[in-house]
Amino acid sequence: MEKSHSRSYRIFARWAEFCYQHAIGVILFVLALTALSAIYTANNLGVHTDTTDMLSEDVPFRANHIRYKQSFSQYEDTLLLVLDAPTPEQAHAAAKRITTYLQENNAQFPNTYYLSGDSFFEQNGLLFKSISELGRITDHLATAQPLVARIAENPTLYTFSSILTEAIDELRTGRTLELEPVMNGVSATIDAQLAGKSRALSWQALLSGEAQKASYQEFVVVKPKLDYSQIFAAEEPIKLIRTAAQDMGLTADAVEKLRITGEVALAHDELNSAMHGAQDAGLLALVMVAGVLFIALRSAGAMLTVILSLILGLLLTAAFATVAVGYLNLISIAFAVLYIGLGVDYAIHFLLRYEELRKHSQSVAETLHKTGGDMGQSLLICAITTAIGFYAFMPTTYRGVAELGLISGTGMMISFLITMTLIPALQRFFPMRIRSSSTSITSINRMLDLPRHFRKSVYALTTIAILASAVTLPHIRFDYNLLNLNNPRAESVLTFQELLKNTEDSPWHIDILVDQFQETESVVQRLKALPEVDKVISILDLVPQEQEAKSLLIEEMAMTLGPISFSPAAFQQTDRYTVAQQRMALEKLNHALTRFIAEQPGHSAIAAAHVLRSSLSDLLARLDKGAIENAQAAEQLLNTLSKDLIGLLPDSIKRLQLALEAKPFTQDTLPTTISAHWHSHDDAYRIAVYPSENINDNDALRRFVHAVQRVVPNATGAPVISLEAGEAVVDAFIHAFSLALLGVILTLWLMLRSVTATALVLIPLLLATLFTGACTVLLGLPFNFANIIALPLLLGIGIDSSLHMVHRSRNTGVVYENLLHTSTARAIYYSALTTLVGFGSLVFSTHQGTAGMGLLLTVGLFLTLVCVLIILPVLLQSTSKRKLVLLDPFIPVL
Repeated sequence: MEKSHSRSYRIFARWAEFCYQHAIGVILFVLALTALSAIYTANNLGVHTDTTDMLSEDVPFRANHIRYKQSFSQYEDTLLLVLDAPTPEQAHAAAKRITTYLQENNAQFPNTYYLSGDSFFEQNGLLFKSISELGRITDHLATAQPLVARIAENPTLYTFSSILTEAIDELRTGRTLELEPVMNGVSATIDAQLAGKSRALSWQALLSGEAQKASYQEFVVVKPKLDYSQIFAAEEPIKLIRTAAQDMGLTADAVEKLRITGEVALAHDELNSAMHGAQDAGLLALVMVAGVLFIALRSAGAMLTVILSLILGLLLTAAFATVAVGYLNLISIAFAVLYIGLGVDYAIHFLLRYEELRKHSQSVAETLHKTGGDMGQSLLICAITTAIGFYAFMPTTYRGVAELGLISGTGMMISFLITMTLIPALQRFFPMRIRSSSTSITSINRMLDLPRHFRKSVYALTTIAILASAVTLPHIRFDYNLLNLNNPRAESVLTFQELLKNTEDSPWHIDILVDQFQETESVVQRLKALPEVDKVISILDLVPQEQEAKSLLIEEMAMTLGPISFSPAAFQQTDRYTVAQQRMALEKLNHALTRFIAEQPGHSAIAAAHVLRSSLSDLLARLDKGAIENAQAAEQLLNTLSKDLIGLLPDSIKRLQLALEAKPFTQDTLPTTISAHWHSHDDAYRIAVYPSENINDNDALRRFVHAVQRVVPNATGAPVISLEAGEAVVDAFIHAFSLALLGVILTLWLMLRSVTATALVLIPLLLATLFTGACTVLLGLPFNFANIIALPLLLGIGIDSSLHMVHRSRNTGVVYENLLHTSTARAIYYSALTTLVGFGSLVFSTHQGTAGMGLLLTVGLFLTLVCVLIILPVLLQSTSKRKLVLLDPFIPVL
């Protein structure tokens, strides 16, 4: 009987039988090899989490970025600390405190930059304002000076109320005073206090003539020491910053808050959410996969056999990765997911075919002999074609996927070897029992047999689906925004997206290097002319124009302000005035506002006066109630209000006095701590280009990057890297899939020696690919840097499943009516279902990239199952009338 089979059949049949007969030696050999591999892997396999090295350095934009990193390394791998506070004074003070801590701890934080808080800008900041702005500040300072001077002598709520009352009386007499900002600020502070919150009055805003905003921000750029030997390279520095912030009171429920974002924090949170998401999804997948395996195999021994073979094969593949590459990156680490998804198919196909043959009352050795002969050929072709699909990624410029292709492709061959060697050996100790009932098999067969009765409907629906999918193809898109991969609820993501909405200081801006100082101005002018550009900053902006004229105005301000000073002891005398005296002062202010409103109804400040009077009325009512119920509470309310109204005045005056010492300067006199951010050690000049739109939107990102690149092709920065990397990834996958498809077609034709058989294998794969692409459009699920990794897995499963069906039909002559009743169809069904529930659990991950990959895999696997178990059998039936003969040495001649 064996002589009628091909040579390959006999080789695989004897292989399986030999492993069963020498089970102990085979198992011990595999275990010893795996143990050595595991030890070697644990001691030598590294983890490389630096995402910038995912693409080849030969890609042009990578070369531009590498040069930028060399010239301005201080801006690479940084954290961005965002300090939020109700006033600019509080935000500045918080930024100063955290900056001082970080600069003192320079072992963990080699570089810390708080540029707006640098002593150079604190002293010369007024020179960067326009002449008109300085004139306005001078006018407001002249108005506020008497108020400030008298408060400095007696910094109390009583004095403040009395002076404001006098100022409002002056308004009644027709004197021109800019009191609207003061009245609005005071009313907002009072209302906040009555609501149980704190909102200090910003004297910096008042003295500059600006309305106080709801919130102010300061930014500190930190370059932490990263340990790439650890998976979470930034965990230690981020933890130190959060601990320091907690000690300083910069917490989420405090007035002054600190949030951490920037490229390092985003990468840290992404990795954290991806790993925790995978962990949670993995536990769910384990339970669901175990359930499917039990239903499919109905044997604890068979389940253990599958799981053990997967674990050992995974460890051997990891050892190969250690030898061939030496490390895993954030992309190639997905080899484990791909291995399990495809490796379980081989094991299920082998065991279900074994179960099917075991029913003929043969011995275990005889059954394994025939199972090995039947399955060895198809599993080998599957392994080779899938490996070719993975190896096709190796020549691409996307290094992360190239390494994934090498590891996963070899992993498929390892999986084949493990399946053909270990599973037969384990049958000696965990034999798969014959099912006593075929109820579940009958149910599956009945379900799989349904399309046979609706062949015309299958053809019609397939044709309609092809046409509809073809219409959607032009709308398939790639999401270049790396933020959309991360956990949307992570602090770093929320903060970064908030900053992107403010295009004036967008953290995503383009950086340009020019070699000559003379080139800077011409490049800046051309970039400023672009509608996609909001502003351009360069070293030219560090030396303001009209310094002499501005200096005269600053000197006038200094003379207007005069020598004001505050005694710290004066602020500690909170009981200088009684509650009754302070209430009387507030009552007088309220009466003054009432008279002003009645006498000057058309005044420009009338709206602010109405608001302040309403706030004062509420405050007085609260004080009256407190005096009756709790006098101590009333006193505490007034003390807190006094602190909020005048507590920031000393710091504001001190900073203003420092700014009034500004002196003209030139390019040559700029301190190195400032110029080094724009002029590098290798004589390169940096230009920062900010977008006019929120480039969190992909279309806006593309417009901005392409517009700048038309002017300066060597532009770099996060927007350029994100867009160019996305386009490079798309090109890499297009090229890889083209090579994979050609390689698979050639391999199938050489092995099957039949154009028809090759076409039958490929049609379900191509249809599933087309339908999956259409579903990404319908579901609003664009491809991105994470879910695109699902494509190699879908390619492998699609090839394997359709190849098993075609091989079984041609190799054994099973016609359509019986084909779907075989173990092959059930194995395809259960294999896909196992992979489906396993990867479908990823949908629940908090990491959006992982969740998107899970959704794409779920959709793709379902469509692959439809194409293989519904469309392909109908096609096979159409060709069943023509007897096809397989001529290659791998397939027996019928």
